[in-house]
Amino acid sequence: MSKISAKLVKELRDMTGVGMMDAKKALVEVEGDIEKAVDFLREKGMAKAAKKSNRIAAEGITEIVEKGNKAVIVEVNAETDFVAKNDKFLKLVDDIANAILDNDPSTLDDALALTVDGKSVADLIAEATTVIGEKISLRRFKVLSKTDSQHFGAYSHMGGRISVIVLLEGANDDIAKDVAMHVAAINPKYISREQVSPEELEHEKTVLTEQALNEGKPANIVEKMIHGRLNKFLSEISLNDQPFVKDPDVTVSKYVTSHDGRVLDFVRFEVGEGIEKRQENFADEVMGQIKK
Repeated sequence: MSKISAKLVKELRDMTGVGMMDAKKALVEVEGDIEKAVDFLREKGMAKAAKKSNRIAAEGITEIVEKGNKAVIVEVNAETDFVAKNDKFLKLVDDIANAILDNDPSTLDDALALTVDGKSVADLIAEATTVIGEKISLRRFKVLSKTDSQHFGAYSHMGGRISVIVLLEGANDDIAKDVAMHVAAINPKYISREQVSPEELEHEKTVLTEQALNEGKPANIVEKMIHGRLNKFLSEISLNDQPFVKDPDVTVSKYVTSHDGRVLDFVRFEVGEGIEKRQENFADEVMGQIKK
């Protein structure tokens, strides 16, 4: 028969979630018929992962790994929070984080193509999905680099439910970790108000103006009110302007500056943020099973 194409192998992998070699072997076995290959893999119990492809993986864990002047933060998702305590899952996350840190991929696809002990990260995830019995996915990652004069501050909360890494110029590791704890708790959007886009600023100004007018405030004082409220808005979303959680009498910027430092960057990952979680009613689920 004709040679099995890489495109066909990829199509079968996408359909079933199995590894590349398993997909190729199945296609060879059935002489390139992809439908028969799917049946073959299902019969062998290897296409279990495919049945989970439409499930919502909104739980999981975040992890930070540091090596010298580089650090990585990753989020790997699963369907339930129980999996976050599974040793196989934790090893998978650790392997993925270290592979990304060592190779610094540019995109998620590049990260999935990295190899660990001869297997791609994508294959490792597919195998773990089959063994653990839940849909697992690498959602995102960020690699940071620093110089010798800079410091990382890493902090994980609730067993990796939230992880933060902060990069400071100057100061020290302890100060950087303090700032990371603040970011975990307060969740700022930006380092400074200067990073807020003109579009976002204009949008907020429009909303605040309408609020003031709806409150029946005279038009001649609305502008002054908007100025104050806009300043408050910016101080709430900007890390440097926020009252420091350990000492609310000073801002984060003043705290860091007092230790000869400056915030250069931060990354905050919270498991499942932005993913719409399916809300299921247990009684409805049981009735659904009865009616089948």
